[in-house]
Amino acid sequence: MKSYQKLRTAGPQPAACRVEEEGAGPMPAGCGKLAPWWVGSGLLVAAVLLSAITVWVLRQVSGGWPGPALPPKCLLVPESHRFDCYPERQVVVTQELCESRGCCFIETPPPAGAKRGVPWCFYPPDFPSYTLESLNQTALGMVGLLVRREKAYYPRDIERLRLDVEFETDTRLHIKITDAANPRYEVPLEVPRAMKRAENPIYSLDFSRDPFGLLLRRRATGTVLLNTTVAPLIFADQFLQIATLLPSRFLYGLGEHRGPLLHSLDWSTLTLWARDVSPTESFNLYGAHPFYLLMEEGGDAHGVFLLNSNAMEVALQPAPALTWRTIGGVLDFYIFLGPDPNMVIQQYQQVIGFPAMPPLWALGFHLCRWGYGSSNETWQTARAMRNYQIPQDAQWNDIDYMDGYRDFTVDPQKFASLPSLVEDLHKHGQRYVMILDPGISSTNPHGSYWPFDEGLRRGLFLNTTQGQPLIGQVWPGFTAFADFSNPDTQQWWLENLQRFHAHVPFDGLWIDMNEPSNFMDGSEDGCPPGELDSPPYTPAVLGDSLSAKTVCASAKQKASVHYNLHNLYGLMEAKATASALIQIRGKRPLVISRSTFPSQGQYSGHWLGDNRSQWKDMYYSIPGLLSFSLFGIPLVGADICGFSGSTSEELCTRWMQLGAFYPFARNHNTQNEKAQDPTVFSPAARTAMKDVLLTRYSLLPFLYTLFHRAHLQGDTVARPLFFEFPRDVATLGLDRQFLWGRSLLVTPVLEPGVDSVMGYVPRGVWYDFYTGSSVNSSGEMLKMSAPLEHLNLHVREGAILPTQKPETTSEATRRNPLRLIVALSQSGTAWGDLFWDDGESLGTFERGSYSYLVFNVTQNIFTSTVLHASAEATEVTIGTLSIFGVQEPPSKVLLNGQEKPFSYLGNQVLTVSDLGLSLSQGFTLRWL
Repeated sequence: MKSYQKLRTAGPQPAACRVEEEGAGPMPAGCGKLAPWWVGSGLLVAAVLLSAITVWVLRQVSGGWPGPALPPKCLLVPESHRFDCYPERQVVVTQELCESRGCCFIETPPPAGAKRGVPWCFYPPDFPSYTLESLNQTALGMVGLLVRREKAYYPRDIERLRLDVEFETDTRLHIKITDAANPRYEVPLEVPRAMKRAENPIYSLDFSRDPFGLLLRRRATGTVLLNTTVAPLIFADQFLQIATLLPSRFLYGLGEHRGPLLHSLDWSTLTLWARDVSPTESFNLYGAHPFYLLMEEGGDAHGVFLLNSNAMEVALQPAPALTWRTIGGVLDFYIFLGPDPNMVIQQYQQVIGFPAMPPLWALGFHLCRWGYGSSNETWQTARAMRNYQIPQDAQWNDIDYMDGYRDFTVDPQKFASLPSLVEDLHKHGQRYVMILDPGISSTNPHGSYWPFDEGLRRGLFLNTTQGQPLIGQVWPGFTAFADFSNPDTQQWWLENLQRFHAHVPFDGLWIDMNEPSNFMDGSEDGCPPGELDSPPYTPAVLGDSLSAKTVCASAKQKASVHYNLHNLYGLMEAKATASALIQIRGKRPLVISRSTFPSQGQYSGHWLGDNRSQWKDMYYSIPGLLSFSLFGIPLVGADICGFSGSTSEELCTRWMQLGAFYPFARNHNTQNEKAQDPTVFSPAARTAMKDVLLTRYSLLPFLYTLFHRAHLQGDTVARPLFFEFPRDVATLGLDRQFLWGRSLLVTPVLEPGVDSVMGYVPRGVWYDFYTGSSVNSSGEMLKMSAPLEHLNLHVREGAILPTQKPETTSEATRRNPLRLIVALSQSGTAWGDLFWDDGESLGTFERGSYSYLVFNVTQNIFTSTVLHASAEATEVTIGTLSIFGVQEPPSKVLLNGQEKPFSYLGNQVLTVSDLGLSLSQGFTLRWL
């Protein structure tokens, strides 16, 4: 009897079963004899077994189950380990339907208030699966043949599969399962190719032969990271499913969704299908990110990436276990072994690509609203910000700047002064960003609207199955949709932007509605019958249809059908837009996109969509931005103060404080609501908002350096606390606080009517950012004073933060002297760094046009070492050194051996001012 299996092998395995040994040819007969997963150790499992058999015997004695007798093999499966055999949402699953699939049926009512619970229809231990017929060594790993002898229950079951295993690096494993005989759609993403097999992998891989399964272990701990023997592998043309046990319940990622950072494993399902909908719990949202990070017991971490762009869902259950279900493509897995969470994310980005280095101005404050109504009103807002000396780097416009909501047009009456506004922004060191949608108006008289006429002439739009442009409806009315999978579309997009830039010299682009969004379901003619628009299985998408508020899955694109490419639409538009901006401006682009897919950090940032002016939305923005840090898109933020609905002064003040620490900080508002930019509030609120923005601007050198590290090696910018304290279990569920880098702790107020906030402070010494006063935490929740004008910021011991005297733009700020904040560790050491360039040129690091400094403190000596220098560094000076945690009052301070005046406060802060040191020169400062 075949059986689905548990974590540990039940004895020595033949050599070819273990992939680190030499092996070739057919699998030996002894492979895969694993202990059944329900036969674990301990009394609990024995009790389950005994009670199941007892129940079965009693049922038989008392007349049995209604209908056919339930086999004891079904009763043996614990509830938490029941893998759903009938996941269809729109069907009431009966015993007859379930058993027609060869599965077990036991009614199990869901817990009170729960949407879903234990599946009633689940796989029996002997459900037919694939057999591993052969396994042979290759230069990089192994290749195997999987054979299914009994068909599963979805059409066009694929009987013979090819298994490719590549040991790409010591910390990265690549496993791919596809049709052995016929090519299938694969995601057109450039991924690195390993040139040789990993020599000392920190993982080991075992196989079960019959039924086929994989067991991946971490060598150092023996922890089983993947065990796919727990449920059958199904690989049909339009239904692919594989399940695994998980080593813990601490699971993150799998976007884009609204919810806590830490996922619930209590029978929840996460759907990945790009959709235009205001962020709502349990809905599939704008982007698709089939990647998870899992924290293991003891603090190790690993990640799993399924490189697949089809509609997908991930089912989570309390075993703990996870099931991937996708309706196309192949099963192409990358597993990243860390072993710490920072390294997992770096390893993930080594595959999908590191994020682009943003221009410095992108890290300033951005202001926007839908409904300024005119360029003069927009201009008036920018002037008011200047009058109050509130920092602002970029002014944005939503779709109301357009003529009839058509791309590449300007309303000739209401926005006639737009070119003058942009000129004025540029004179004041500010930038202009505007919105674009991918839906191109299709109803204009021929010859009157070049973007559509030319796109039609070149054949650049999504087509119906009949070969005609698919017509949907978006803001301008009836629209065609640009096909960004066609290289010719990228040229047409560039030409449109060049023509528009000649009139309105924009600096960045905001690409919206690119799921793609459609106010109709499918098209003006609906969608044709067939298995692309009505597949055998539809994941749990909002609207219960692949075409709900988007285009038909059957739509034809250059690279494939939309069924395969839908989740890539935003990525492909972002890539075309970033490329166009580079060609037009010759500088680093800023693109902010709503829809995203893995690798998009190379081309754009992301905002979290159409949120609401509510306190819970402010909270949810934190797990949102932290999740996108995991996805390799560090330039992320939410609409500060909320997009829809009406904000309050208290909510907006608190949100501006939090939003000042979004990596991408933009206040945005909808039409027909009262204004919410900082200038419209009371003097007290306006001052609080201004102060926190000045704090952000003072930290721009630190933030910019964090983005450099993200670009160079995949570090996160905004970071969950558990990334830095992975062995502190108290941090694993924290998502109401976050870090910038490894050393700046942000603790915002997220509820109304309070003047204090509870925040977790990990073990060690932390310093108040503003005063330098210290707190020595044992790893505990602390109550922090938080009047309306105050945001709690703490600096971790051992850090050195480069800061700068702030101005109202990043351009003006970067000319000011630097202040280095040194937070001494308990042993008197500290470290920090600074990346400095001109802030906007392309490839400065790659070309060597940058400065990089490392700061270090040991034994009362601060050292600045210039590791690389460029001309820009000569224009900036280091003015002040503030050293937190100097235990004893110094008697003298020596700068390069020369005595300098200093101040020392009772809270153990040493300050040395008026240093006047060029950034391009190293120096030492010593206190005695």
